Amino acid sequence: MLVATAATVLVVGGLVLGVVSSPGWPTVQETFLDPFHARESFPAILDGFWLNVTMFLIAEPLILALGLGLALARQSRAPLMVPLRAIAVVWTDVFRGIPTLVLVFLLVFGMPSLGLQGVPTSIFFWATVALVVSYSAYVAEVFRSGIESVHPSQLASADALGLSRGQAMRFVVVPQAVRRVVPPLLNDFVSLQKDTALVASVSLFDALFSARDYANYNFNYTPYVVVAVFFVVLTVPLARLTDALGRRYAERERAGAR
Repeated sequence: MLVATAATVLVVGGLVLGVVSSPGWPTVQETFLDPFHARESFPAILDGFWLNVTMFLIAEPLILALGLGLALARQSRAPLMVPLRAIAVVWTDVFRGIPTLVLVFLLVFGMPSLGLQGVPTSIFFWATVALVVSYSAYVAEVFRSGIESVHPSQLASADALGLSRGQAMRFVVVPQAVRRVVPPLLNDFVSLQKDTALVASVSLFDALFSARDYANYNFNYTPYVVVAVFFVVLTVPLARLTDALGRRYAERERAGAR
């Protein structure tokens, strides 16, 4: 323990010393770490950050529901489900291939241009839809891998008990699959939290847009550091929860193997 602590202090201390003793450190400190500009930009960034949080909270349950629906559609073997299965395959293949930022641009600028009656035209709405569409394709594959990891004997046992395939999926397979994929799902949602910042590219006043607006006007980039701190504070607890759940699941699997 003592050796590990000493080694950590030595490495971290060396890195810090190397940075602060570099020739350009005073310029970096003035441009990126100015306390005055951090205080001045903080209120606007905080207001914008709540928009990021709101977008995340709206998108997350929609992504879970849509992703699970796509995964179940791909696993269905009923003849009537063939069209839905084809849509699910195309959905996951296409929207995993399109960068999320490009999808944000396509929906935010493209959908309002259609002039559809009763369809919202707000940037917030379509930016959220873009995140839901993009991430649902990834989450669908996570759910599908979890479903396929459940041993076929589970379906055979459910069939022996007189359950239909739909009932077996609902009561036997899906609950096990969901438990198995919780850690990778949480990793996806860590990424989703960060990707809400992509909406700044379409002039939505989130945290990043507020920081960019202040930086462009004051020629100081400290607000970007403030935004980074906001997202770190938001994502680190979820990342630690992901690690804890992953260890817990691994321990449970090892215990079951014995």
